[in-house]
Amino acid sequence: MKKLSYVTLFVLALVVQVAVASFQTIPGYLDADYYFSGGLQLVQGRGFNEPYLWNYLDDPAGIPHPSHGYWLPLASIVSALGMWLTGAQTYAAGRLTFILLAALVPSLTMALSYKFFRNPALAWTSGLLAVFPVFHLPFLPVPDNYGILMILGGLYLLLADRPHPWFWLGLLSGLMALARSDGLLWLALTFLYIFWRVRDEKRSFRELFQYGAIAFAGFLLIMGPWYARNLVVFGAPMSPAGSRALWLTVYEETFIYPASKLTLQSWLASGWAEILKVRWWSFTNNIQTVIAAQGHLVLFPFIVGGIWLQRRDRRVQLGLLAWVILFLVMTLVFPFAGTRGSFFHAGAALQPLFWVLAPYSLDELVAWARSKGRFTPQAFVIFRVALIQIVIILSVWVVWARVVQHGWEEGELSYPAVEQFLLAHGASADEPVIVLSPPGYFMMTGRPAFVQPYGDVDTLLAVAERYGVHYFAFEAQGKLKPLRDLYDHPEAYDQLEYLGEVNGTRIFHIP
Repeated sequence: MKKLSYVTLFVLALVVQVAVASFQTIPGYLDADYYFSGGLQLVQGRGFNEPYLWNYLDDPAGIPHPSHGYWLPLASIVSALGMWLTGAQTYAAGRLTFILLAALVPSLTMALSYKFFRNPALAWTSGLLAVFPVFHLPFLPVPDNYGILMILGGLYLLLADRPHPWFWLGLLSGLMALARSDGLLWLALTFLYIFWRVRDEKRSFRELFQYGAIAFAGFLLIMGPWYARNLVVFGAPMSPAGSRALWLTVYEETFIYPASKLTLQSWLASGWAEILKVRWWSFTNNIQTVIAAQGHLVLFPFIVGGIWLQRRDRRVQLGLLAWVILFLVMTLVFPFAGTRGSFFHAGAALQPLFWVLAPYSLDELVAWARSKGRFTPQAFVIFRVALIQIVIILSVWVVWARVVQHGWEEGELSYPAVEQFLLAHGASADEPVIVLSPPGYFMMTGRPAFVQPYGDVDTLLAVAERYGVHYFAFEAQGKLKPLRDLYDHPEAYDQLEYLGEVNGTRIFHIP
């Protein structure tokens, strides 16, 4: 492939990313708010600490709180990099690196396709599919892990069949683990891949051990400092928050207080019928994610066909195994997190492989049909162009529906008005507030914040008392069953003083 092809694809992808980003004035959802706010903390010299709590899973003592215990820090570091490079502490600067990474994904996909098949037409088709990634497109220009994982996953597969790539595969595994907790899977896959290669090449056990040690050294180069930091602040290589998420019986328990309520016994007490029902619900939803989000609807059968046709390729075997493990973990172990986006997130590392395999499978199908005398030679071009046109149409539709039509936010744009209301009613600028999205509130106002706990009014008051919070901004979308009556009848509770409403947010003073 000529260098001009890669540059052209990069420029095209950059134009698409900037066009989507022009409709996104803020990160727009909890995860992205968190990563961007974490980047701000780094740039402002406050390190890995956060003036907000978005869950109570590690039984936090208060704020500032050690950051990135549940969600890992790589996206915040990348966001901070954009601000460091530009010298500006703005959202435009914080998302700059994500736009550039997203624009690189198609060129990397093109390179991966060419490495697989040495076919420029297939490489161009794969690259263009990555330019218009349908359901991923709205999430690529914002501070999150989608583009990061696509780059890391693509590089992993690009380097995998080289002689002695072990250090680099370990390094990439470390970066994926620094992005997401499920990134640890890639270290295990690296060890498995080393075993396969050593066996296929009839090498010795000594070389197996050496290669594994080299890969682990690459991994520790990235994750060693982070584990050391966690040992200091949490007393363990990883925060206890993740392990407590094992015992959720409903998604909202992610925000339960106190987190000590989440135990094996409480999980078992929900009953096996409910446990199995949840996992069946997660299975059906994750299957939809596979077909619609990862398979872009139209690509799914061709991805399956490509995996089958290339089933003897160790890289494809590795990707398929990664996908199966992720699916099982996000369905059986973490069904709520998996269904609410973690499976979609984690699978981004495999998207370049899917974009490589789908056009190849389509070409093989057309070649088979031609051998039966059903198509002319021009059919290859016609079907490739049709495939690209379909994903362009789907991508435009998703951006319109998800970003433009309904606005790219989850209530964050109403926070400045809530802030003005609080200031007008005597709240000092450094007093914390309980809200639905603490990172979002801090990002929009600079005020420290705690997340609305999952529980009743007594739970809310217990959080307020422990952490010294005197204001609660109760948003309509946070009107869960245990607190619904408080929202519907705000003046009926003597324990709280109802101050008024701002754009559907009912604000209380907690004496």
